[in-house]
Amino acid sequence: MHFDDRLATVLRHRAAGERAAKTQFRQLLDLLGERPQGGGDPALKAAAYLRLIALADMIPTGERAAIVGENGWRFRNPELVRWFGEAHPAIAAAALQRADLTGEEWAGIIPTLPIRTRGFLRHRRDLPSAAVRVLDRLGVSDRALPMPKTVAAKEPGALPAEAEGPADTGAGMHGPAPFSLRPAQAPDPAPPPTKAAEPTRPVEPEGPPVAPELAEPVDPVEPVSAPAAQDPDKSDGIRALVERIETFRKARAPRTAPGDAPTLPMAELEQPVARKPIDSFNFGTNSEGRIDWAEPAIAPLVVGIDLSQRRAHAPLGGDFAAGFANRQPLRDMPITLRGAEAIEGDWIVDAAPRFTRGDGRFHGYVGRFRRAIAAVDDRAQRGADRLRQLLHELRTPVNAMQGYAEVIQQQVFGPTPHEYRALAASIAGDSARILAGFDELDRLARLETGALDLEAGESDFAAIVRAQVDQLQSVLSPRVSRFEAELAADTAPLALAREEAEMLGWRVLATMAGATAAGEHVALAMVQDGEQVALRIALPAKLAKAEDIFSSDVRAGGSTLSSGIFGAGFSLRLARAETRAAGGELAREGDALVLSLPLLTAAEPLPSPVDAPDRAAG
Repeated sequence: MHFDDRLATVLRHRAAGERAAKTQFRQLLDLLGERPQGGGDPALKAAAYLRLIALADMIPTGERAAIVGENGWRFRNPELVRWFGEAHPAIAAAALQRADLTGEEWAGIIPTLPIRTRGFLRHRRDLPSAAVRVLDRLGVSDRALPMPKTVAAKEPGALPAEAEGPADTGAGMHGPAPFSLRPAQAPDPAPPPTKAAEPTRPVEPEGPPVAPELAEPVDPVEPVSAPAAQDPDKSDGIRALVERIETFRKARAPRTAPGDAPTLPMAELEQPVARKPIDSFNFGTNSEGRIDWAEPAIAPLVVGIDLSQRRAHAPLGGDFAAGFANRQPLRDMPITLRGAEAIEGDWIVDAAPRFTRGDGRFHGYVGRFRRAIAAVDDRAQRGADRLRQLLHELRTPVNAMQGYAEVIQQQVFGPTPHEYRALAASIAGDSARILAGFDELDRLARLETGALDLEAGESDFAAIVRAQVDQLQSVLSPRVSRFEAELAADTAPLALAREEAEMLGWRVLATMAGATAAGEHVALAMVQDGEQVALRIALPAKLAKAEDIFSSDVRAGGSTLSSGIFGAGFSLRLARAETRAAGGELAREGDALVLSLPLLTAAEPLPSPVDAPDRAAG
């Protein structure tokens, strides 16, 4: 009996360096790129994809894209195509250029690809008809400037070479077709292709270069004919280029309503342009403390400001002046600028003194101004980004450990003693709990920085709390403890999805139940107050002793209810972040924890025409 163990053989070896990582990356691509035959171990394939993720951290993005685009491996696996479609744009483009699928396979995976990735497929001219039909139904098309209609043809009905045939279809396999400045009467013949598999490179445009912003994607518009050139010496190619630029400019210009009055030529140039708000800028001072350099956009507004003044009417406070006088580095120094509207307000300064190399004389300061509010938000955002990056780095080895433990527990590589299978199952369970903790950390970081919003919808919070309290009573009963619940509110509609409301309610109630001691009764009441619903829970004795319950390390202590791997304080802090994201508040009031959420207000029905007073009078 023969079986294919190549994938298991590759996964058995570890990549010690970058060169070994590239080799193993190619091997996995070659094995996973084969069209699936119906068999195979799903756990082994999952471990292979986890190994690809681990190898991605050792190989730069550009080199991975080059490896994916190589012609030495097969690429007929729709699952691998879908996986690469969610990768970096350079890798996704290289993978979709190499994929060799049937029409039915393309039709099945194209709707699941990201919108950005679908656009890469329009650069291919060898797709099956089924794939082309799916792209057409999804509205995926080439992105190129519209080709104008010409009005000065040499013969009646003749068109220049740029406006004929395939040129109107837009981009080829290498992107949008370049502008052509050649005369329409004498187009150069296209050189024959050297290889059937490699498309011919587009001819480089002659003449002046075109502005980069003209290459941005625009919606297809109807070409507008420009007046014919009055100078007979100008070539038709130059005129066609001018027409295309004019068409692009009109397509990007804001459209006015039909009833608007016409404006004078170039009147829009007199309209003031909104200035981009300035959140930060770099600066430098001379030895006297006067700003003598700043970024070009801000220099006219700040150059000449004296930073060393201590007077009350000076533009800066005395703290900065004291640090300047002592030649000390400045960190998070508050400062107030007076002057133009763009720089007026409170700022935070980070600066360091400069000294000459030869004799060490003081030469001034160099540093950076940041808006005070933006600086606080920026520090929080940077901290959240560092935490999320750390979690991403930690997930990779934990995922690998979980995958290998499941492989051992399922005896993928052969029979395994029961003792080792039990250890592997324990490792897999611990890995799952660690990954769950990572998810909670990531969720808290994104909620506290505003990077995540709760899913909107409709849910009845009163019904959810009733069901969860009944569920928890069965767990608390063996310990002779219980919730003394008084749920006065019949219904409590929230503007949250049911899953989000259930997660929030369970996080609070399960944390309280986990901290409840044996024989302890916890009072719980839910009332509706105007446009809010309030859930009030008496704190168990363990939590009531803590000065700050949101930083408490109280744990369940062997109970079947778990408050998470970080303790009750972290769970309550995460619940508070979720509550605030929903427009409510979770706070401690004395010896009770109060959860307040805004109710979903229903729109009042419109009066019936039959009941309207004017109709009744008529």
